[in-house]
Amino acid sequence: MKGRRRRGLAASDAATPASREARSPRRCTDGLVKTNMEKLTFYALSAPEKLDRIGAYLSERLIRDVGRHRYGYVCIAMEALDQLLMACHCQSINLFVESFLKMVAKLLESEKPNLQILGTNSFVKFANIEEDTPSYHRSYDFFVSRFSEMCHSSHDDLEIKTKIRMSGIKGLQGVVRKTVNDELQANIWDPQHMDKIVPSLLFNLQHVEEAESRSPSPLQAPEKEKENPAELAERCLRELLGRAAFGNIKNAIKPVLIHLDNHCLWEPKVFAIRCFKIIMYSIQPQHSHLVIQQLLSHLDANSRSAATVRAGIVEVLSEAAVIAATGSVGPTVLEMFNTLLRQLRLSIDYALTGSYDGALSLGTKIIKEHEERMFQEAVIKTIGSFASTLPTYQRSEVILFIMSKVPLPSLHHPVETGRTGENRNRLTQIMLLKSLLQVSTGFQCNNMTSALPSNFLDRLLSTALMEDAEIRLFVLEILISFIDRHGNRHKFSTISTLSDISVLKLKVDKCSRQDTVFMKKHSQQLYRHIYLSCKEETNIQKHYEALYGLLALISIELANEEVVVDLIRLVLAVQDVAQVNEENLPAYNRCALYALGAAYLNLISQLTTVPAFCQHIHEVIETRKKEAPYMLPEDVFVERPRLSQNLDGVVIEFLFRQSKISEVLGGSGYNSDRLCLPYIPQLTDEDRLSKRKSIGETISLQVEVESRNSPEKEERVPAEEITYETLKKAIVDSVAVEEQERERRRQVVEKFQKAPFEEIAAHCGARASLLQSKLNQIFEITIRPPPSPSGTITAAYGQPQNHSIPVYEMKFPDLCVY
Repeated sequence: MKGRRRRGLAASDAATPASREARSPRRCTDGLVKTNMEKLTFYALSAPEKLDRIGAYLSERLIRDVGRHRYGYVCIAMEALDQLLMACHCQSINLFVESFLKMVAKLLESEKPNLQILGTNSFVKFANIEEDTPSYHRSYDFFVSRFSEMCHSSHDDLEIKTKIRMSGIKGLQGVVRKTVNDELQANIWDPQHMDKIVPSLLFNLQHVEEAESRSPSPLQAPEKEKENPAELAERCLRELLGRAAFGNIKNAIKPVLIHLDNHCLWEPKVFAIRCFKIIMYSIQPQHSHLVIQQLLSHLDANSRSAATVRAGIVEVLSEAAVIAATGSVGPTVLEMFNTLLRQLRLSIDYALTGSYDGALSLGTKIIKEHEERMFQEAVIKTIGSFASTLPTYQRSEVILFIMSKVPLPSLHHPVETGRTGENRNRLTQIMLLKSLLQVSTGFQCNNMTSALPSNFLDRLLSTALMEDAEIRLFVLEILISFIDRHGNRHKFSTISTLSDISVLKLKVDKCSRQDTVFMKKHSQQLYRHIYLSCKEETNIQKHYEALYGLLALISIELANEEVVVDLIRLVLAVQDVAQVNEENLPAYNRCALYALGAAYLNLISQLTTVPAFCQHIHEVIETRKKEAPYMLPEDVFVERPRLSQNLDGVVIEFLFRQSKISEVLGGSGYNSDRLCLPYIPQLTDEDRLSKRKSIGETISLQVEVESRNSPEKEERVPAEEITYETLKKAIVDSVAVEEQERERRRQVVEKFQKAPFEEIAAHCGARASLLQSKLNQIFEITIRPPPSPSGTITAAYGQPQNHSIPVYEMKFPDLCVY
């Protein structure tokens, strides 16, 4: 028995003679003996099946030396293992690696920083080796946990703490390199691993300011830069994200969001923006939209968080979206805008109600209104910055999408008020129009029909007739952004009567055929809204500056001879508004309209380069300068305008005369007949509906519509032959007809505003009885007994009756035709 035991031990010892010789120098300070190490390497290469025994022996000796605190021999053993790993790549190396990893784990478990660093360095060398054969059972869970723990080291000595943290980062980098491209290894992208690796790297990135605050001396600077954990963590994070496949992006981004939440890093937002810049520039471009989707989902998940947190997320989203737009955003374009607009509406609700739950109760978090305003501005800025990076076709889709979300004025729109008494619809309109203005700024489109399609223009101009001055101003600025395609907008920021407009250096191109078609279709619609906007009593200087810029840009970008004639007629009609003053405008508004007309006619006269036209405009302006400076922009559009309270007796020398202008322009080839006609806007039901507020106005509109469809007006007038004289007479008489119509409407409105309630009720009751009689007539016609087979039917008294008419052959009254 003793003989067999001795022979077994001898065989075991004989298997690793070179390992004992290489492992046992006389003094540990002598280090690894080179010749003996060469023998061990040659032996391992000659007999690879002995590698597992060599590894087991070295592991046993290392564990023993660690326990006995013989750290010199520990270093020699690890050096020998490292050299064997670098030299041997046979199929049997897997068993040797198990012993090696066991020894590395033993060193990492030690409390000695030097042993932890030694074990990490050995693991990093092992991670850089490309193995020939896969391993199906190897696990790196311990190493991920231990290296992550080292990344959060809080050692008292700053230098040792830095070394431990850097070793932890290097270890995580080694784990990633070893496992990320090997499908047979443990999946490092699992949430259980990513939740440890990513926060550890971000923790070291987060403390870069702390490291930079201790500025080293110039001689130590290069060495300190190499030992900076923040830079090493950034390189490791970039490498990790650069290796991420399509299905792994979510698992890599989610820990970043959680880390920023847990450490409240959204509010300063500097670190959060830096992190996502690293992410966006590290991942593959085709994966950018996945990061955007993660941020959007996180924003929705934090919809009830503080406004500062949501603002930080939006700022990060803005930076990430701009970077993603250079690559591939994919289907997330409208999804992003939809999410931002939804958050915008929620923020408006929060600001109005004062709480996230819609009602104040015990324990409800009070919302600071100024923080919600800050968040709303951040959302609008993000919408604009992202839209500026999109191609033209996507930008057009975004513009239509935002416009479709703007609530339009309606009689049946409920008025909702909040804590501050503001209308929710009004705030929503303002925020969405602000967003639309951000998107439209810098929008370039050669075809105006594509830039302003009919459905978009109709909805936009319908908001231009609202009573809210701020909304009207936004609409004017949006129109200016779309029309200005040559950067002339800022040249008309101030209203003036320059004697020579060449100093403006305007960029003027000939109107294209597509723009001519656009103006033929929509010019009257634009003129009508400009005219009605000029008549608003709540206009301030910014409104008149926007109106002047819009008129000037239309003249430069979209004008032909017909458009020029119509614009002159429009401005002369605005001058008549100030002169006649049917709207009872204040003195400032009247002076502003006079000044607006003078500035525009001065501009258009120099653009047309008709000497007689320019002379007439110049004479009127000079006359005003001497005797009526309150009718010029230089005295009106200033901080302290100089106005005149007596504007009813304006002499004709102060006015631009339509007859004179039509005469001088007619001699230069312009349509003098059209110039002689005063401009009269065609009011539509949309214009009336946009401002109806009181019940009296609403009833007057209903009565007006009913009066047009009443039986008294159902008599047909014989057809009249249409000739040239007939058309001319209709055009000339249109002024009187319009005046009569305007007076009739005024009387109807006044009647329902001032008449007693009983009189109004009696009037409406008469209309209701008229409607009931019409319905009774319809029922008598439609409700009849079915026809008999013989063609006639017999009544109760034996009287024969005619056939009943089929429904599809009946002739219904006009009231039933929709």
